[in-house]
Amino acid sequence: MSNTPVYDQLAAAQLRLHHFGHLGSITHWDQETQMPAKGSEARAAALAELAALMHRLQTEPDLRDRIDRAGQEPLDALQRANLREIDRGWRKANALPEALVQAQSLATLRCEHAWRSQRPANDWQGFADNFGAVLRCAREEAELLSQQMGVSRYDALMDGFEPGMTSAEVDRVFGDLKTWLPGLIEQAVQRQKEQPVIDPVGPFPLDKQRALSERLVRLLGFDFDAGRLDVATHPFCGGVPEDVRLTTRYREDDFQQALMGTIHETGHGRYEQGRPRDMLGQPVSEARSAAIHESQSLAFEMQLGRSRAFVGLLAPMLVDAFGAQPAFEPDNLYRLSTRVTRGLIRVDADEATYPAHIILRYEIERALIEGEIEPADIPALWDEKMMSLLGLDTRDNCKDGPLQDVHWPAGLFGYFPSYSLGAMYAAQWFAAMRRATPDLDARIAAGDLAPVFDWLRDNIWTHASRPTTPELTLAASGEALNPAHFRAHLERRYLGRAG
Repeated sequence: MSNTPVYDQLAAAQLRLHHFGHLGSITHWDQETQMPAKGSEARAAALAELAALMHRLQTEPDLRDRIDRAGQEPLDALQRANLREIDRGWRKANALPEALVQAQSLATLRCEHAWRSQRPANDWQGFADNFGAVLRCAREEAELLSQQMGVSRYDALMDGFEPGMTSAEVDRVFGDLKTWLPGLIEQAVQRQKEQPVIDPVGPFPLDKQRALSERLVRLLGFDFDAGRLDVATHPFCGGVPEDVRLTTRYREDDFQQALMGTIHETGHGRYEQGRPRDMLGQPVSEARSAAIHESQSLAFEMQLGRSRAFVGLLAPMLVDAFGAQPAFEPDNLYRLSTRVTRGLIRVDADEATYPAHIILRYEIERALIEGEIEPADIPALWDEKMMSLLGLDTRDNCKDGPLQDVHWPAGLFGYFPSYSLGAMYAAQWFAAMRRATPDLDARIAAGDLAPVFDWLRDNIWTHASRPTTPELTLAASGEALNPAHFRAHLERRYLGRAG
């Protein structure tokens, strides 16, 4: 007989939710990679029904009593952490009516499907017509969660991705970034003018790019017996730890986009595959937060994938795939991989200019959720902020402006800050790695990636959501989130400064 019967009932219910979530995530993957266009409306209805079903399970009338009674049982530390996360999920779910959950699922799926054709058509007005329903649902959700949590509306949504994070803290961190980032970008651009780069000569056949991507994913330790790599319009990582779905996209004239996108998504995939199996299906086994998840993809793509040591491993792989050419010489390839260029597209941005894209989106979506602006205001605000932050003109170009990301049509308000917070965490992780393994770069250059993977596994992956984010950060790196590591990394890589 178990001495924790009430907790065991809760854990069984959570496992059932996990199974439904598994089906939902694979269905989402199919929608992005395989589903024919005419299946969109039926798929939206099915997923909305699934969302409503899961919401009913999360809001059963006796759940509050069971959570309270389970807290009185003799739980161990892991079970108590899981109960904390169960309670957190219950509070959020019970703040939202089922009708809103279902309406939100329908609105986002319809908007996202239409966005795929509206973006290439530069059709902001058509997008805004669908987007209105998404925004109404998001604002209602934000208001209800705000009342329940006692925080601002935007903070209530951001908490869903980054538990405990506040816009006041994001403002502090991003405010500091804005004081030194423009100067660093300008210095890097000027410095790189004196470093000539040989551009690769294509075309780069898609079948060879696919083979190269799979070879690279294997080098990075991804288990293809528990996942796969496919093509999607917007690269992502989905699925569950037992079945992780990576996606990328290919262009025949540019192998770098697919290459770095694949490395990025593999970082997400390794985190998913590395999550603890002893509590699989329970909230405590989930990734700690969106920023911690992004720290894994950016640790792979930026800290590792664009390092001089790793580029040395990549160079012969490119020669094997596409044949020898001067652009694939390791020093030139490193200069290509670390080129700083002010551009319009976030997903193509280098790591120095990338935070500017995030600050822009954060400032707009926060004002949008708080009701300070409306969708009609977005294009002009976008133009103003893009010019201010990066000196780029986006007038009359919504395709490469506010229509470029899937996040807003998908209703993911509050997610964008996680990208730059993730970059900061990634820099902090690698600073801790180098303290633990002083010859880290030499080992990477020799093809030994184990120190990177072992450190991430031991300090991040296997802990999942057992600790809170501050607890995880302190235990892994010996300090709280410290953006100084990100600045030092950029200055070292792009300005040649020691440290």
